[in-house]
Amino acid sequence: MTHTVFIDGAAGTTGLEIVERLAARSEFELLVLDESQRKSAEARREAFHSADFAVLCLPDDAAKEAVALAEGSKVRIIDASSAHRVAPGWTYGFPELIGRDAIAAANRVSNPGCYPTGFLALTAPLVRAGLLPADWPYTCHAVSGYSGGGKALIERFEHDTDIAYRDYGLAMGHKHVAEMQRYAGLTHPPLFAPAVVPAHRGMVVEVPLHLGLIANAPGVAALRECPAQFFAGSALVRVHADQPDELLLRRAMAPSDRLDLYVFGTDEQARLVAMLDNLGKGASGAAVQSLNLMAGLEETAGLEL
Repeated sequence: MTHTVFIDGAAGTTGLEIVERLAARSEFELLVLDESQRKSAEARREAFHSADFAVLCLPDDAAKEAVALAEGSKVRIIDASSAHRVAPGWTYGFPELIGRDAIAAANRVSNPGCYPTGFLALTAPLVRAGLLPADWPYTCHAVSGYSGGGKALIERFEHDTDIAYRDYGLAMGHKHVAEMQRYAGLTHPPLFAPAVVPAHRGMVVEVPLHLGLIANAPGVAALRECPAQFFAGSALVRVHADQPDELLLRRAMAPSDRLDLYVFGTDEQARLVAMLDNLGKGASGAAVQSLNLMAGLEETAGLEL
């Protein structure tokens, strides 16, 4: 069976990567509007009403408008924006965390943010298991390649080669924090400190822990064993047993849809670290993973493992 997929916003970074992942697959027929139609509300409405699935690769406000255009249709939607990540009626598109059956049955799926993907993979299993307290004041440090910031940031980094590091989100209240708090099951919003480095893709997300100050805190071995069991059998998430001396984010890396997790430290202090491709498991790859499940296909079909 061939499924028709409309990608609304196919000209953007995330949309282009999704098109690349789906273009050669016989299970899907892509419905992509040409330049003269892609901003036409009527053409988009018609596309939504004729497609089996739609993937929204749009700014938040435009994504909300797109959902309104799709009203009355049978199209099943994956939203790659942050517009619906904590909205009622939407399923959070992190199959390893939310459940594959929930994604497969959903009509409205919101793609996780790239940073939250790393943060949640590191913290949610430990909080659920009671190994870390839900009411602890967690901090998340992270760096990402500039491709996740959209066309304007890409152009800025590629034209101003003097930029070595961009710290941002300094006013607090970053839009990713709400999903980080909700899906990790935390009492308090984490202190989130994101930054951008001059690498095209890739990201490192870290959660430092003062284990010696947490009552009844587990040792590092337990912090590693819990997620290893939680993600056991996953083709995309790997919990590393080793502790390398360094982790490197290179300026140029191949696309990847994997998520690699590490636990470093002692029983007094620990550093939980996630490495992923912000355009892969952090965006386009995650959308394709959910699309596969919703279409009843192999979860990892078309992904870079």
